[in-house]
Amino acid sequence: MISLAHVFGNLSVARRSSRRWRGTVFAPAMIGIAAVIAVASPAAAQTGGRQTAQAYGSPTAPDLSQPSNQSADQSRPAQLQSDPKIEPVDIQSSDRSREAKSETEQKIEQSLLQATANARLKPLEPSQFELFVAETLGRRLPRFGADLLLPSNRDYAVPATATVPPDYIVNVGDTITIGLTGSVEGSVDVDIDTEGKIFLPKVGSIMVAGVRYRDLHNTVAAALGRQYRGYDVAVSIKKLRGIRVYVTGFANNPGAYSVNSLSTMVNAVLAAGGPSSGGSLRSVKLFRNGRLVTDFDLYDLILRGDRSRDAVLQNEDVLFIAPLGRQVAITGSVNSEAVYEAREGDNLESVIAYAGGTNDLADNARVLLYRLTQPKLINGRELTRAESAATMVTGGDILQILSEGTLRRPLANQAVLVRIEGEVNAPGSYFVPPNSTLADVLARAGGLSSQAFVYGTRLERLSVKRQQRESFAEAINQLEFALLSTPITSSDISNSGDRSAQLQAATAALAKLRAAEPDGRVVLNLTPGSSALPETLVMENNDRIVIPPRPVTVGVFGAVFRPASFLIEGDKGLRISDYIERAGGKQRSADGGNTIVVRANGDVLSRRRGALNALALPGDVVFVPIKTQSSSILAKIRDISAIIFQIGISAAAFVAVAK
Repeated sequence: MISLAHVFGNLSVARRSSRRWRGTVFAPAMIGIAAVIAVASPAAAQTGGRQTAQAYGSPTAPDLSQPSNQSADQSRPAQLQSDPKIEPVDIQSSDRSREAKSETEQKIEQSLLQATANARLKPLEPSQFELFVAETLGRRLPRFGADLLLPSNRDYAVPATATVPPDYIVNVGDTITIGLTGSVEGSVDVDIDTEGKIFLPKVGSIMVAGVRYRDLHNTVAAALGRQYRGYDVAVSIKKLRGIRVYVTGFANNPGAYSVNSLSTMVNAVLAAGGPSSGGSLRSVKLFRNGRLVTDFDLYDLILRGDRSRDAVLQNEDVLFIAPLGRQVAITGSVNSEAVYEAREGDNLESVIAYAGGTNDLADNARVLLYRLTQPKLINGRELTRAESAATMVTGGDILQILSEGTLRRPLANQAVLVRIEGEVNAPGSYFVPPNSTLADVLARAGGLSSQAFVYGTRLERLSVKRQQRESFAEAINQLEFALLSTPITSSDISNSGDRSAQLQAATAALAKLRAAEPDGRVVLNLTPGSSALPETLVMENNDRIVIPPRPVTVGVFGAVFRPASFLIEGDKGLRISDYIERAGGKQRSADGGNTIVVRANGDVLSRRRGALNALALPGDVVFVPIKTQSSSILAKIRDISAIIFQIGISAAAFVAVAK
């Protein structure tokens, strides 16, 4: 056997003991081919691949005149003992030194290359029609395909490692790796020259340009087989050539681009930033040698995943992005609201199909069409679905699909699910007919128990929760506006450092307030001695009723010396101020005039409503705030946030306190 590994080091090879005659006959020829291989790829003897540097140039390697006593497996590098396989190949690096780079270095290098590539891309600007739609609807609709294909922060190049497809046509500039095992061992990287050939000594030139990758192995093996026997050959592509293509027409960044020879039309279009605001997604034409090869509709790729017309590029190909076609906006109950580009012959139903059709909540009986008329006025009309199928698209149309599922139905038409829990004889969720009252639900639940505290009944309702959320957001916006309009200089802020610290604290408090969620509680008109609920109250879907047991404490919190909950049994006739004194009284920093009391039924007593002199009731929660200068909006925000998060005041109460 003749080992190219030894030839790379000192041009000496070892023969197999079982094939001594074969090594003698082919030794001169193999030395010749090995010498050229060593010259053609010196890096292969240093960096690995299928062989290692330690196996080459051994000072004890036998010469050609002596038979080898070592087995073939001992003289071969470990990498060569396995069967050769075609692995994913490096299609960008020019040598094997990239394999030695650390993962961090490779990531840094890749990020720098990507940043350099994206630096030439300008952002995609909205078209005039998109701006018109935004002004008409009051919100912007995206251009269909922009979020999938056109972000500037993606790398659309063919990845650094990729499996070469079997149909790939080998061409000038590609680098081929040939690995030999058996009577001769080693590997070599050879470039395809400008004539489409590779050269091997004793074999000569082999024409490989135009050969498909699946046939490359047989082509090389057939050429070697005319000279040698007793070997196995593995052929793979190490490096693919780069090609230059031109992206022209209405591209976002037209120009010449260097791409990989595996790149397709989509790769080149995306490398150029996709179509501009005046460019079409429906027509990308590929010209080769002055002839039209294909016309690719990017909607085929986006909507159907069809890349049958996405041709592989060749050197000096020209791509032309056509001008933008008719644009139509569709909004409402469809699966993808966007601005779409229609083709010749499309009707309104075609555009609805582009949007993925209507969703489950849509009114499928009709559509609203807003169409520009002379002199460019928006004319709206209602069409049936049959009429929309017969109406051709006109540029500038706006389609609206109405929704039925979001409509609020009359209570008389609503089936009602009510959850009742707490002090009733049969707690649970009950499905009751429309217009059912609280008395009907109580009857289903077996009535009140003997421990029920009717005054503390809690009714939570979704419609009220929505209203509270709006009021809650409005109150926070008012506080935020007051904060932003606070004068730069203020008598209660001594220096810029304190002012900055308070502004930051108030901003953080507002952020917490925005994160709070209203509870949707309805405050019922009950007296502390009530023994019955308002039975005529009509129930709404998803109402929740909680009837607590009778509480026996009054809680006092805030700027007092001993915050606590006090037992109220036997203490009838005590006022709120009495319980504050039982908590040790107000601290020096307390603002007693702004003390608030939250009743068990959800009512809030403030200073204006005589909170301090009011009789204490079971379940009352008393909060004494810290004194701050009333002129400071910063302090007010801090106080309100403290009230909300320390005693769990409801959103409705918050609105009252904030005023």
